[in-house]
Order: sequence, then structure tokens, then C-alpha cells
Amino acid sequence: MKSYSPFLLAIALIVSSPLTSHASACSNSTIRGSYAYTIHGQVFLPNGPTLLINGLARTTFDGEGNLTELDAISANGNVAPGWVSNTGTYSVNPDCTGTITVTNGNQPLIHGQMIVAQSGNTIHEMLIDPGFATTADGERIHTSKDKN
Repeated sequence: MKSYSPFLLAIALIVSSPLTSHASACSNSTIRGSYAYTIHGQVFLPNGPTLLINGLARTTFDGEGNLTELDAISANGNVAPGWVSNTGTYSVNPDCTGTITVTNGNQPLIHGQMIVAQSGNTIHEMLIDPGFATTADGERIHTSKDKN
């Protein structure tokens, strides 16, 4: 007689749950507001060194496909110039996947893919440009003025 682990049975129940099929669709307005991000990864420079990337960002989404961002990124432990302002655009699909494009100072635009989770309270991103192996996780910033 086969024995199934409790973990596998729990996963099967969650996947087949009627609650899963009634999840609401996502849209650009799902991620309206400000998010605190942590950024980690590597950048592989053409014919050059590999840069270890760590950073922080505060990204504000307007709910209509536009964003502003203030970030501080370190490359191999060096943070320069410090806080930098960027702008960009984003698009969220009904299945809570999406794309994001952000200015990068005087460098080319950076492009990413994202998954919106936890009813819009969490965003997971990865850059998709050649040479980038970086991910970022954002969490909605709730203030005392928020009704959520």
C-alpha cells in the first residue's frame, strides 16, 4: 500500500480548493501606493568583472501604469552616488504577472518581470536584460493614514 506524505496531501487540497478558483483578477491598480524593496544579485559586465549588487528602493506606483522610485544600490560594496531618483512604467496582467521598465540614470532602461502577491501587498521582480541576474522583493508600506 502506498503512503503519501501529509505535505503532499495538503498541497493537493490547496490546489484543488474552491477558494483558489475565486481569486480576484489583478490590474495596474492592484499595486497603487509605495513599496519598500530589497535588491540582490549580480551584473555581468561585457568583457569585464562581475558586480555583486545589493540595494534598497522605495517605489511608488500610481495605479495607472506609472511609477517613481528612489533607490540606493551598492556594487561590490560601494554605494555611489547614494539615493537616485528614477521613473518608469509598469503593466499588471489579470493573472497577477506583469512587466516593469525603469530609468537607470544615464544608463539604458532596465526591464523586469514581476509577480504581484498577497492581494497587492507584495511584489517579486527579476530583471530580464542581458547581463543582469538580480531579483527584488517589495512590500507595501502602510502608514497610519492608510485604511487597509
